[in-house]
Amino acid sequence: MIKQIAWNTFKNTGNIDTFLELKQITDIVENIEAKKYETIKNEGINNCGEDSSRF
Repeated sequence: MIKQIAWNTFKNTGNIDTFLELKQITDIVENIEAKKYETIKNEGINNCGEDSSRF
């Protein structure tokens, strides 16, 4: 969605800086989502190990 907003803004204004700034925001959001997924995945693995050792 942000990519589409960036592209439309660029088409309307012709300002490449606006497009690049919005593209950077998209990249930041994707990195945050990837880190969240990694954290959840790692916590799940750790929890499974702890639960298994109790039994």
